[in-house]
Amino acid sequence: MAASGSYGGSGRSRSPRDSQRKAILTLSPPSRPPPSSMTRFGDFAPLCHHTPSYPWCNLFYRFLLDNSPDTLQDQGNNDPVGVNPECGIPRVGTDGSISNIAEIVVCALSMVFVGLLIFLTNRRKAAVGRVELRFLFFVYFLTLPFSILTQGSLLEQGTTALVVLTAIHAGLVAALFAALLANAIVATQVVEDGTMASIMPFSILTLAFFVATLYISLDVALGFSNALKPSDPAASLHSIPLFIFTTIWPGACALIFFALMAYIVLAVLNETRPMWFYVLAAVLFVLSQLAWFLLGRVICSGSNSKVDGSFIATLLETACIGVLYLAWRSITEESWDDGTYYPS
Repeated sequence: MAASGSYGGSGRSRSPRDSQRKAILTLSPPSRPPPSSMTRFGDFAPLCHHTPSYPWCNLFYRFLLDNSPDTLQDQGNNDPVGVNPECGIPRVGTDGSISNIAEIVVCALSMVFVGLLIFLTNRRKAAVGRVELRFLFFVYFLTLPFSILTQGSLLEQGTTALVVLTAIHAGLVAALFAALLANAIVATQVVEDGTMASIMPFSILTLAFFVATLYISLDVALGFSNALKPSDPAASLHSIPLFIFTTIWPGACALIFFALMAYIVLAVLNETRPMWFYVLAAVLFVLSQLAWFLLGRVICSGSNSKVDGSFIATLLETACIGVLYLAWRSITEESWDDGTYYPS
């Protein structure tokens, strides 16, 4: 006689297929629950998974290596930049990889170009905001060699050296946008440019954002304190402070800068030609971010992990810096150097 059973108290006989399914479920180990598809404010997981050469992922890689190594798939010394990226450029020397060579070349050329801009800016002795703009260009110049080191697939993932370099890079990016905002404030002539009343607040602001972002970045990767380390689940790569300083802060500074310069050019100077330079700079900046976040994976896959969108982003960002110089030169022509168009 066949054995019988019940489902929910019913008297229906169990079929052979039901018995087989129960045996399979009993013998199979419990599967790991799928990661949540919900993305919270401060989650870096989507960026580190979908955006090739996103440098802040270096910090989370080290955190996972120390605290949740099982989260890292195919963990090895030659991992590309990112955390379990869909597509990434392997570390130099791996399977014939020559590193993120396009990004390295563009950064090197950009350093030469920005160095020229610093020289040209310094020559315009009587121009308003010369010292502050030169400082902005200098900070951008400093970000370029760090971009090579943190995005170039040159260093081994998870090493302390890469963590420290990435933290410095993050601090410089936060300082760069603080300097951008300070340049817009100086352009309003609320304080006289080039004086201690301008330079001291300018320097303190940029230094404060550099130090704060540097510490947060190191804490995320190395876990100095429980207050700033990534929160659970580890796979979400969740850090609100780092997200604010590396994503929200730059975007906010760029928007405020554009609004202030539009007011100065259109309302104070009553000019339109310089405004087109600022519009072009804004377009180049937006395109650089789109190239990085939207085209990066497409380019990486299409090139068989040889290049990604980072070099296009750097090229457009450097072009944006160049257009900012043209805009500044346009509003500080010799006929305007006497300050007639600025409120006293």
